[in-house]
Amino acid sequence: MSANVEIRPYRAADLPALHEITTEAFDGVSIDQIIERRYGLLGESDWKARKAGHIDDDVRRDVDGIFVAEQDGQIVGYVTTWKDEVAGIGHIPNLAVREGYRGKGIGRQMIQHGLDHFDATGMTHARIETLAHNEPGDHLYRSMGFEEITRQIHFIRPLGEG
Repeated sequence: MSANVEIRPYRAADLPALHEITTEAFDGVSIDQIIERRYGLLGESDWKARKAGHIDDDVRRDVDGIFVAEQDGQIVGYVTTWKDEVAGIGHIPNLAVREGYRGKGIGRQMIQHGLDHFDATGMTHARIETLAHNEPGDHLYRSMGFEEITRQIHFIRPLGEG
């Protein structure tokens, strides 16, 4: 079942909604959240602020590569992209759909929009990544033809302990 959404370019006024959707959608699948669960609050911001900051980074990196999905005037999802033009690889660093709108094909539509953007701008490959325990993401990406290339392990340790 595919939702009837309009996909449009990002506008600066969208940023608060993207922050909100990000912290909601990445609950349970954020590296920073996993670290915070183990060590408690680090620094002066929690995992949600750091994850929302990734969207700010995406805006600075390639504002023209961000697209939002709207339904009935409400932002219900987004995808951020950037291009490595030397390698010909389009990257999708962040994709999120608001709770209540998931499972309706919006994430798939957002990824396809990103892929079309890459294709139209001469990229030859697309790259997306997720954590191993993000089963919905893993299923979606594989169903869209992405192949697992390798796994990465994230380590952390407190400093000042010898």
